[in-house]
Amino acid sequence: MTIRVAVVGLGNIGRRHAQIYRDHPAAELVGVCDIIPERAKRAAEDFGAPAFLSVSELLEGAGHLDAVSVASAGEENGGDHFVPTMELLGAGIPVLGEKPISNRIGEARQMVAEARRAGLCYGVDLNHRFTPACQRIGEWIRDGRLGELNMVSMRMWINNPNESSPWYHLRALHPHSIDILRFVAGDVESVAAFAKKGKGREIWSNVMVLIKFRSGVVGTLTGSYDAGPSWGLEQLDVAGSDGRAVLEDACEVLNWYPRKGIETETYRYLGGMRSFGETFASRIGRWIEQIDAKVAPEEIEGSGAEALAAQEVIEAAITSIQEGRVVTVGPAE
Repeated sequence: MTIRVAVVGLGNIGRRHAQIYRDHPAAELVGVCDIIPERAKRAAEDFGAPAFLSVSELLEGAGHLDAVSVASAGEENGGDHFVPTMELLGAGIPVLGEKPISNRIGEARQMVAEARRAGLCYGVDLNHRFTPACQRIGEWIRDGRLGELNMVSMRMWINNPNESSPWYHLRALHPHSIDILRFVAGDVESVAAFAKKGKGREIWSNVMVLIKFRSGVVGTLTGSYDAGPSWGLEQLDVAGSDGRAVLEDACEVLNWYPRKGIETETYRYLGGMRSFGETFASRIGRWIEQIDAKVAPEEIEGSGAEALAAQEVIEAAITSIQEGRVVTVGPAE
């Protein structure tokens, strides 16, 4: 079976979605949509699909749609997701959104609630968790190789000179970080966060978040937009009673360290994945597989509900920075 898909929002990330859909054997790209006519026209020419300038035009002109990616951006990279997502869900179409699910927590809650009301699949491009290396850590945890988890730490930093809102760094970058931490350690109970503005900065571009998970695991998140290009993008460190797993640079190197003994293991480029750019195909490919298989909405991996849960943690961290206290994270609605 071939699923009919479209993409709304054709910046760099939206074009990546369109390319993956076009090249996937189980998908047919039947529409590209952007409010900027030049973007829509260029994408139509590049990917061989009709161009539309609004969601309403897409719904009227593209025919049957099995799923649509919403890769709009907006303030803090999430300000423009709400309207097209609600239009598509309201029309009965499953949506794969870009992260953050929304920079406005109330809108994020509404989108998840609408997908549940309509019984529709709703996913978010939380692509870091879909790397073969991260999936291997998940297998080790489920199989008990690490024993009882004690501590997790996540570091994600890039050199991003862009300035917008005071919380741009937290809301735009760290949905990935929190999602990975939740993937390995479960729901978050409370956070205490601290932030610093980098040299010459107007935004809070450096952050440290202390995290207590409902499972009892404790953790940290270290993030920055002031990192050097040679510092590496990402590191995940998961320590248990029987061993430790360390994932470096999102997908490239996975290390295993036993608690007792000296024989370590190192895996490079698991599944043939060699760079961060390849993670989009891994995540979107899984979305295509699940839509094609007609899985139940609650079975979608990297779901809107999970993205909302990550955003709730980020908002709690912002409150902690503003008010100088430990903040309890409520359950995502």
